[in-house]
Amino acid sequence: MTDSMQPGHPQPGDVPTENLRTDHMRRHETDHDIPWSLPIVVRRSKTAIARHVDVLEATSRAVVTFLDDPRSQPGGEWNEAVEYWRDGAIRKVVRRGDGKKLEDARALGCVSVTFGGTDDFAPAEALVFAPGPVEPLPTELKKLQVGGTEFPDEGESSVSAVEAVVTIELSPALTLTTGKAAAQCGHAAQLAFEQMPDDVRNRWRESEFSLRVITASRESWAANDQQISVVDAGFTEVDGPTETVRARW
Repeated sequence: MTDSMQPGHPQPGDVPTENLRTDHMRRHETDHDIPWSLPIVVRRSKTAIARHVDVLEATSRAVVTFLDDPRSQPGGEWNEAVEYWRDGAIRKVVRRGDGKKLEDARALGCVSVTFGGTDDFAPAEALVFAPGPVEPLPTELKKLQVGGTEFPDEGESSVSAVEAVVTIELSPALTLTTGKAAAQCGHAAQLAFEQMPDDVRNRWRESEFSLRVITASRESWAANDQQISVVDAGFTEVDGPTETVRARW
């Protein structure tokens, strides 16, 4: 599932004066001539399927774990690629894999987060790789499918409001596939990580990036009081610039 945020928003900390929202933090974005993306792979096993919500939460945790990893920080082996990617649209591409193909991709080097699971469903696993141009891709990633990233929508988050440092809210007006929703939630988690106060970020880090994903009620969405807003560029699944998810801490 290919996904990108809408470009043209104000810098963190500025007060937006146009577009869909006027009081929430976004990033200014211009894209590169050759778009770069953050590759994400979610495990999709026929014999041990994960829940939709667990995939969204595992992906969101994996994105911020990747950004916080020493390899992504100054001096780290991924830092130059991360900074170049962050200077453009924070595009993410979610693929699915299992078995040998997944393990071949894992050998490229990545951050992996496994989370969730119930008596009836397996934990979700999300792998985040160093960003790079959308083409050409490493062969190990290109072999993995972008389509078919749908998971059973069975039950709500297992993370309570008390446990979650960050809550990500899906728009109640949209129905997104798991791959699309995972990319959107990953955007929201990234923006929260980049823009929250240092003390909150430290607390989030200490909690191992505890978060929960919920579908907002229409009343909550109308109240419009979350700190982060994600406006999708409208390349896939939604038409035109569309607010898809919000986040708060």
